[in-house]
Amino acid sequence: MTLTAQNYATDLINGKIGSDILKEVSGIMEAVPQIRMDFEDPTVSLEKKHIIIDRVFPKEIRNFLKLLCDNGDFALWDDICKYRKLAGENKKEREETATLFFVTRPTDEQLAGIRRFLEKEFDNPDMDLLMEEDKSLKSGFILRIGSKEYDWSEKGRLEQLKEKVSTLAENTSVSTEGIISILKAGIEDFELEAKNKEIGVVNWVGDGIANVDGIDHAFYGEIVLFDCGAKGMVQDVRRDEIGVILFGRDTEIKEGSRVVRTGKMAGISVGDALMGRVIDALGNPIDGKGVIKTESFRPMETPAPGIVDRKSVSEPLETGILAIDSMFPIGRGQRELIIGDRQTGKTSIATDTIINQKGKNVICVYVAIGQKASTVAKLVNNLKVNHAMDYTIVVSSTASDPAPLQYIAPYAGTAIAEYFMYQGKDVLIVYDDLSKHAVAYRAISLLLERSPGREAYPGDVFYLHSRLLERSARLTPEAGGGSITALPIIETQAGDVSAYIPTNVISITDGQIYLESQLFFAGQRPAVNVGLSVSRVGGAAQTKAMKKAAGSIRIDLAQYREMQVFTQFSSDLDESTKKQLAHGHALMELLKQPLNRPFSMAEQVITLVCANGKVFSDLEEENIKPFQMDLLAYFEENCKEIISKLNTTKMLEDDTKEAILEAALEFKNRE
Repeated sequence: MTLTAQNYATDLINGKIGSDILKEVSGIMEAVPQIRMDFEDPTVSLEKKHIIIDRVFPKEIRNFLKLLCDNGDFALWDDICKYRKLAGENKKEREETATLFFVTRPTDEQLAGIRRFLEKEFDNPDMDLLMEEDKSLKSGFILRIGSKEYDWSEKGRLEQLKEKVSTLAENTSVSTEGIISILKAGIEDFELEAKNKEIGVVNWVGDGIANVDGIDHAFYGEIVLFDCGAKGMVQDVRRDEIGVILFGRDTEIKEGSRVVRTGKMAGISVGDALMGRVIDALGNPIDGKGVIKTESFRPMETPAPGIVDRKSVSEPLETGILAIDSMFPIGRGQRELIIGDRQTGKTSIATDTIINQKGKNVICVYVAIGQKASTVAKLVNNLKVNHAMDYTIVVSSTASDPAPLQYIAPYAGTAIAEYFMYQGKDVLIVYDDLSKHAVAYRAISLLLERSPGREAYPGDVFYLHSRLLERSARLTPEAGGGSITALPIIETQAGDVSAYIPTNVISITDGQIYLESQLFFAGQRPAVNVGLSVSRVGGAAQTKAMKKAAGSIRIDLAQYREMQVFTQFSSDLDESTKKQLAHGHALMELLKQPLNRPFSMAEQVITLVCANGKVFSDLEEENIKPFQMDLLAYFEENCKEIISKLNTTKMLEDDTKEAILEAALEFKNRE
């Protein structure tokens, strides 16, 4: 029995199972004595014992514990630990084994230098040193101790030199001769650094996820490099391994592939050169227009601006859509949710808003998440036709991209927007859409074996969107003075706004524009539901002219809908009810708006003043929209002083209001 325990202890030493792991196992069994009783009980099935081992004990010792259970020797556990401790003390278990990789076997002098290095770094010149030939190094040596690696090889020299040259070239904006001289100086001053690289090994890969052993100090969001050149981001830090999401395909990554820490956070290149370009989630151009020369680099995830750095929302960001600007105005720095079923015009509202920013010093960032590539191409072409790509950046992560790229796309877009915001510029960012973003994150989390919760989403899915949308703000002049206005889009299923993701994002944002399928199919486009839509801060940012002109429109529409329900089966109506219904019907017609035809603030004010003055109420339904467009064209041609006054003062004086009505009636009488 004693000999058997000694043999098991020898197996532990050969398997490099440390005493700290044995203490952890003993501590678990002391805390839950039932586990040990089950392991020693021969009537308990081996399947149950294996399940307990996989769920409770460290990965390094699971196979050993299963062997004890399979052989019925778990009663020897205390003896095994005792012999293991004695053997470990005699063998100085704290010493590790070093491996030296070489092309040409080192000389005695070189070996002595390596021994001095081990004494300096690890205080152990007598460490076991294994020799292994590796022709891929070209020349020189690589020393590996545990998960640490020191590189003095020609291959390492070329990689470091390549990285240094690339950095110099990216950060230089001078002439060709200047670049050559800078690179020459950089190469002459270059010295190989034997960097302490922490390395690990892939133990599982698939579906855009890799589990890596051996990297003990990686932090969440850190970029790691695989030996095939692929990149990944640390997404899960566990006790015995890390979970990495891959930026690209996993076809070249195999079990056993080496992984190296970089110590860098995931980020994206940013700069004015991005304007008018279409890029992927990593910042690579996908529009066929060549390389983008950017000025700087920003982490994809940064803390949101603090309360002290924020300024109240008081300046409008006009969408050009009458139904929104009149009743649910959006201010610069606000987060307004666009929510509705598929094919209800959510993207159209965002596109019209981007088109309406022409000439208003607003930079637009459109983030496409999980969309078809053809859909994104159509949208880009639409923006080009309307001359909106000059001030727009499109970040595209299509449905064919892996889930990790769809996951980081909105963070990349926000990093780009922040670059401009901290320069004092106003930015509009559209996330189309965050429902698909949440689905991509759910896929990643389930592959990483995180516990699923409601609708199979992980518990931190609220934090996924809150840390994204909280970065939208209007800054004080001291903090930069710019703003990010966010228009996140959420797709509902059969109008269910009480589902998990919609309720999450509704609680994060400052209001929502709810688009209803029934209104859309009835021809009311944009299909804005006036009852469920709201803007919690936009009223403070509304111009005085718009506020005065739109004063009673929501009440009038509410009364119209209520009156319409009561009178739909009645044929005998009094005159006041007929007028109220006619006025409400005219308002509904006026709120219909063609695609890619945003209205200016002056056009909206003129329309609302004429509507409140009952100019449209006596017209036939099919004539209201053509009459409105002709009326606006008439004002543009013959009443430029009224438009100029509205645009300059942003106020609606009584005399201006009277002048608008007088001009409208004059035009109407001419018709």
